[in-house]
Amino acid sequence: MTAARLRELHVAGEPLLLPNAWDADSARLVEAAGFPVVATSSFAVAKVLGYDDGEEAPVDEMFAAAARIARAVSVPVTVDAEGGYGLEAGEFATRLAEAGAVGCNYEDTDHTNGGLRPLEAQADLIAELRKAAGDALVINARVDVFFGASDEQAVLEEGVARAEAYFEAGADCVYPILVKSPDVLGEFVKAVGPRAVNAAPIPGGPDLSALTTLGVARISLGTGLWKSVRADIEAKLAGVAAGKLPY
Repeated sequence: MTAARLRELHVAGEPLLLPNAWDADSARLVEAAGFPVVATSSFAVAKVLGYDDGEEAPVDEMFAAAARIARAVSVPVTVDAEGGYGLEAGEFATRLAEAGAVGCNYEDTDHTNGGLRPLEAQADLIAELRKAAGDALVINARVDVFFGASDEQAVLEEGVARAEAYFEAGADCVYPILVKSPDVLGEFVKAVGPRAVNAAPIPGGPDLSALTTLGVARISLGTGLWKSVRADIEAKLAGVAAGKLPY
């Protein structure tokens, strides 16, 4: 499947649901369950590789993991590429293509200097990536102003401004990550509509049904699936330590 088809799957009110994978085996399970796209979780991939999230894992290892996932499935793969690992746009686009990805998450958190990249700087990076990749890459631009915000309404205006700038620069979708308030997310979706918005079901926030009603075009489970699997393994290991087999 091409990037063009991936774009077509972003439909407001009929969102593309992405249970994020972390290795080839979990990616195969996602495909076998009937999902048309495999997305990766940078957090989960990094943890599986033995590193923390936030570009702590070596870039070569992250792209190698993405390539193993893409080789393992026949559906398209969109890669959580964090903040771009400091790569120049041409190399970034090439590395994604070589890994077999037709989409990527691209966040505006600055992992080198801390905080968020200035709006103009991030928009320029997105524009450069779009120019380098052409139409062969679906860019999901993450908007991180809501990350840890104590008052989501207070940062809504900045979030919408960033989204508008990222769309203007060539993003296909924007991802205001970790918005808990249905009202704030609804305002965000209306402000940038009819263009595609990605969201995630999180504890204390809208569930899958509510996100669909709010009009998002893409829903990511993020680390949710990996955390659930890991918690199950932890519980079973505790049972084994107590002398109880898990099977």
